[in-house]
Amino acid sequence: MKNIDKRFTGLVLGLALVLGIVAGSAISADAQYNRGGGRNWDGYPNWGGSFKLRQTALNAGFNEGSKEGAQDRAQGRLSNFKDFCEYQKATRDYSSRLGNRELYRRYFQRAFESGYDTEFPFAVIPGPVRGQDRRGRGRNWDQYGNYGGSFELRQTALNAGYNDGNKQALRDGNRWRTDYRRNSDYQKATRDYSSKLGNRGIYRRYYREGYENGYQDGLLGYEN
Repeated sequence: MKNIDKRFTGLVLGLALVLGIVAGSAISADAQYNRGGGRNWDGYPNWGGSFKLRQTALNAGFNEGSKEGAQDRAQGRLSNFKDFCEYQKATRDYSSRLGNRELYRRYFQRAFESGYDTEFPFAVIPGPVRGQDRRGRGRNWDQYGNYGGSFELRQTALNAGYNDGNKQALRDGNRWRTDYRRNSDYQKATRDYSSKLGNRGIYRRYYREGYENGYQDGLLGYEN
């Protein structure tokens, strides 16, 4: 009887462990999916204020950002958040009855960024400059991925890719083109490559990451 009890207890614990892992994975996946916020207001910071103030500001900001992002995507252009009148004012749907105006504006602007990026995902900028400056990572190679290989391989590939992407953006006339990845340089991704540097596949991966950021910076007017 004791052996049966032990086996039953072990079965229950094992099942609980499996369910816990599954639930944890689901939560992790959901957190990743909602990293940008979207309309899941729980994914946004809470800086205080009433529930209604926060919800109204986030909803209004997201709507305005989505509208501007959709327009920019349709016209093939990238914009700085600061250039939008609605983002600067950040008072759409605000009422003094909601509470602190500056707090409202803070929520509004945060949701505006997310709304814009949702409609125009190409323009997503990671890092601390988000919502302040639309520039990407530039030549700060420390902000790029590290996929292995030597220091020289990584630096050479990122630099070559960034240069080519930046030049291509200028050739495109600062107009975003959805087919920029069809460019022969991007597809080959071997500019300045030498077997002495190491693995060719890793080099190409770095090159393309540098190219994409150089292209985006070129669209925004940041030249080499």
